[in-house]
Amino acid sequence: MTAGMPTIAVARELNVNFFTRSCLKCRFRDFGSMSKRPHNSRPHVTTPAQDLYIWKNQSLHGPSPVTTFGPKACMLQNPHAVMHIQDPASQRLTWNKPPKSVLVIKKIQDASLLQPFKELCVFLTEKSIIVYVERKVLADPAIQADESFAAIIQKFCTFREDLDDISNRVDFIICLGGDGTLLYASSLFQKSVPPVMAFHLGSLGFLTPFNFDTYQSQVTQIIEGNAAIILRSRLRVVKESREKKARVDEKGIIMTNGDSEGSRKAMQYQVLNEVVVDRGPSSYLSNVDLFLDGHLITTVQGDGVIVSTPTGSTAYAVAAGASMIHPNVPAIMITPICPHSLSFRPIVVPAGVELKIMLSRDSRNTAWVSFDGRKRQEICHGDNITITTSCFPIPSICFRDPVNDWFESLTQCLHWNVRKKQNYLCSKEDVF
Repeated sequence: MTAGMPTIAVARELNVNFFTRSCLKCRFRDFGSMSKRPHNSRPHVTTPAQDLYIWKNQSLHGPSPVTTFGPKACMLQNPHAVMHIQDPASQRLTWNKPPKSVLVIKKIQDASLLQPFKELCVFLTEKSIIVYVERKVLADPAIQADESFAAIIQKFCTFREDLDDISNRVDFIICLGGDGTLLYASSLFQKSVPPVMAFHLGSLGFLTPFNFDTYQSQVTQIIEGNAAIILRSRLRVVKESREKKARVDEKGIIMTNGDSEGSRKAMQYQVLNEVVVDRGPSSYLSNVDLFLDGHLITTVQGDGVIVSTPTGSTAYAVAAGASMIHPNVPAIMITPICPHSLSFRPIVVPAGVELKIMLSRDSRNTAWVSFDGRKRQEICHGDNITITTSCFPIPSICFRDPVNDWFESLTQCLHWNVRKKQNYLCSKEDVF
């Protein structure tokens, strides 16, 4: 090892995380104090060997995820952890202060969820918990017609999607429905996300480990802070598009020139499952270039490409032939959709890399992109999509623990490795 490099022993003593992007961007003299260099100080010069050591380890893992979730929840710190990814069994939820507010997300237009929704809200208000509900949920005629529930509705705090910011008001989230309710909860929080407790009241339920039959004891246990959590990484996606310049002709008609250079417009999204780029309504192959850390790695020619998190690896990606990755694994999966190539297999890249997707110059048509199945929009020439691992994961509350819950979902929802067992041989003679 080159002189001046920190050893693993020193790292363990200082509890330094070598594999996070934020730490690796600082210099070695900063590892002791973990403080930033003042603006007026001279920059620290490292040797080529040290710079190589930084570069080689920089992209092994994504940025260190935040461990505070909403205004009051955080992860119970493990003093023996060196890397930011702890042993899954040691990830526990704790509260800085007792939770006082909860966001209840209910699947819209599902009559079977009305009674569980009402029971849960009554239970929470009896515990003096402030309940936040989206306004369109209360617009359901069946809820409005229930006079006995009117007194409970008066105690609700309501909000509207994309209009009201509730990120600093909600202490934890309860989802009633299927996996889509968890994806919707993710879309409501673009930064720190409160802990999410998801009840299996939908169809598949891969991400919803709790049964509603014993909701009172389970919710009480969460309020007391006694639960395991799993950090489901998200993707930070930035879509940059070129706005076309408009001009007015002699007849007063507004014309757009697609070849002119307009201003750049950037939109940012937090994605829990996947980013999907596809050919849309066109009959031509999609033809998009895929860059990794600024280098062109391949051109996707087919129906499209899926860039997914480990959580999303069991969604659209697995249907397209990808492997299934445990959510604790720091990785990004790239899966082609019906590629026109016999050798294009799905790949897994480190979570710390930066991916960029652009239309190829010789592409015959545009492409379309969606984020967790929503916000679908067109990709034109000159647009680009940048994808990195987000610093704000989803703290999903476990029924048992991250490992057992995941394998239980694989078995119950996807029937993973279900096969009739081979018969047992009673004696050696039966072999012949």
